Amino acid sequence: MLVAPSVLSADFGNLARDVRAICDAGCDLVHVDVMDGHFVPNLTIGPVVVNSIAAAATKPLDIHLMVQNNTFFVDLFAPLKPGYITFHIEEEKHPHRLIQYIRSLGIKPGIVLNPHTPAESVEYLLGDIDMVLVMSVNPGFGGQKFIPTVVEKIHRLKALRDRINPNCLIEIDGGVGSSNIGMLKEAGVDVCVAGSYVFGQEDYKKAIDSLKI
Repeated sequence: MLVAPSVLSADFGNLARDVRAICDAGCDLVHVDVMDGHFVPNLTIGPVVVNSIAAAATKPLDIHLMVQNNTFFVDLFAPLKPGYITFHIEEEKHPHRLIQYIRSLGIKPGIVLNPHTPAESVEYLLGDIDMVLVMSVNPGFGGQKFIPTVVEKIHRLKALRDRINPNCLIEIDGGVGSSNIGMLKEAGVDVCVAGSYVFGQEDYKKAIDSLKI
């Protein structure tokens, strides 16, 4: 299991310190939540702050766009050369075009599914993407409880992924911790996003290692 701590739960007064700490503790990706206050009822960080995160990180950035006007935000963050940019299928009228555009910038594209969005909504896009991020909470805020019905969706998504594009990663975001990581791995998850679970513990390495099963 790859681990991508979400910096939304970091101490923003000591952001560079916390980013360096999770990288030193063995994380695989640095998950960055970008919210515009329109697609979700919260406003987070822009490219100036993310540039500082990128400068401190020694692991690839995993940028999760929770925004309207995806292409505008892709253009804002692409110069930072993240490993992944994922966008919500619910907000994009032309996802295939945007997938191709992200890849043309040298970035791996991915699609995000809200808790209510069926796995089948990405069936005809799976061959063109590198990651599907499944939200197991409603996007917008950290520290929420895991929505258990998402597990069945992961099973269905894994079956589609294994048939169409076995190299595509399945990522989970929301309410993830040591108590449910085994169940999620069994369902087919490859990458877990953990914010408050990692940053809420004094020992980041111990927290990250507990998810690497």
